Amino acid sequence: MLKEFKEFAIKGNLVDMAIAFVMGVAFGKLVTAFVDGMVMPFVGLITSGKDFSKLVWELKPGVNEVIDGAGNVTIPAVDAVTIQYGAFITVTIDFIIVALVMFMIIKGMNKMKKAQPVPPPADPSNQEKLLMEIRDALKK
Repeated sequence: MLKEFKEFAIKGNLVDMAIAFVMGVAFGKLVTAFVDGMVMPFVGLITSGKDFSKLVWELKPGVNEVIDGAGNVTIPAVDAVTIQYGAFITVTIDFIIVALVMFMIIKGMNKMKKAQPVPPPADPSNQEKLLMEIRDALKK
């Protein structure tokens, strides 16, 4: 197993994958910054100035802590239970942009690849030639 891993690493596949991973993470951060800083403000402007990162659906309201006269906490605070759909919308836009860019890159790479010509069929071997002669002789 160690030998197979060494061969895999030496071929360059491991290095290529590591570089692709690092580039992918950096590209993801770039897209997130683009969406958060440039796209979402325009979307917020179109939707009457809503900040999508703060859009939530409150399932259960939170409770403030209750303190008695002596300063002791009688009822601890409970956070509200919310579904943060605004953050989901932002991440969905991130994903769509990344998927679109990856599609365009792969499409461009496939276009740049030269179509390899189909190799001509190989000449029949001596054994195949002999069998064809026998077949032809039997047809007569």
